[in-house]
Amino acid sequence: MKILVVYYSMYGHIHRLAEAVAEGVKGVKGAEVELRRVPETLSPEVLAKMGAAEAQKKLAKMPMCKVEDLASADAIIFGTPTRFGNMCGQMRQFLDATGGLWKDGSLVGKVGSVFTSSATQHGGQESTILSFHITLLHHGMIIAGLPYSFQEQMRIDEMTGGSPYGASTITGGNGERMPSENELAAARFQGKYVATIASKLAKK
Repeated sequence: MKILVVYYSMYGHIHRLAEAVAEGVKGVKGAEVELRRVPETLSPEVLAKMGAAEAQKKLAKMPMCKVEDLASADAIIFGTPTRFGNMCGQMRQFLDATGGLWKDGSLVGKVGSVFTSSATQHGGQESTILSFHITLLHHGMIIAGLPYSFQEQMRIDEMTGGSPYGASTITGGNGERMPSENELAAARFQGKYVATIASKLAKK
């Protein structure tokens, strides 16, 4: 059973959550996980001006995802930072290239899930995930979120991401805040949850 984690990360926040998601997937017997990043659409010059050059050097070591990789997975967990309450342009461009998969019904019946990040607590994390679900539903995927059985998403003793729609992290206006342990725990839970559902579907 193959679980694919497909993400875009500019400063490393989504990458860190993706690693935690993969850790969760590995907790399910028979589940194999692969991390893949979507292609960058910004030039090195623009990334440098945005202060992302160093982070991108590290992220460049991760293998690139190809559209056809999606068809070979039993479940796909997508990660994207929030851009004005929606997914980032890099992820949108990647998904817009999946028309052939849609035509062939290649993703119908596969489990799909989403995690995200934003600069502030109310920066559009929920709207990003929910609007991302629209694309997954058009592909016929089975949506999985972050159920309230992960009760730490209800904490009020600290600022934390996470909602029933999916794991998330709050980065700060300058990207200075990396995912907290609670946010990483949410990502691990989501990874394990998705892999568990995929495992049950694979047995039918």
